[in-house]
Amino acid sequence: MEPDLIDGLLARWSATRPDLGVAELGVTGRLSRLGQHMADRDDATFGRFGVTRGEVGLLSALRVAGPQHRLSPTQLGRGLMLSSAGVTSRLDRLEARGLVARQADPADRRGIIVELTDEGLALVDAAVVAKTQADRQLLSRLDPSDVAALEGHLRRLLLVLEPPGG
Repeated sequence: MEPDLIDGLLARWSATRPDLGVAELGVTGRLSRLGQHMADRDDATFGRFGVTRGEVGLLSALRVAGPQHRLSPTQLGRGLMLSSAGVTSRLDRLEARGLVARQADPADRRGIIVELTDEGLALVDAAVVAKTQADRQLLSRLDPSDVAALEGHLRRLLLVLEPPGG
């Protein structure tokens, strides 16, 4: 297999600090670089729709929240791992564009519910279709059995960081 940038980095660290044992960076360094590449690809895909990855994340959470496409800001923040200020910022931008609407929560007169508008629904569906196509194109360069194995390995690693019920 052809060496990549991480192989060179590991070789230099091993030569500089042979006592350190940097083999794990072969995995974590590649994951970090892949994460940035994936983020850049998603930014380019979603940018065509005038939204950011974070905004698509919020719209997606509403899209899959059930037939009414509604959640509270607290539920959105929990699911997206965002602070209330982060949720509010995204909601402000999306509401200004007519993609979401805030409404009084009928179950809690102090609360609000965020609902996906018809425009938001159409946009998030189109953006996710585009992302799915881009991901399919990228992964088609790998053998399907390698994709399945990679998915399983990544799931197990993610479960270490995000245990069920944790």
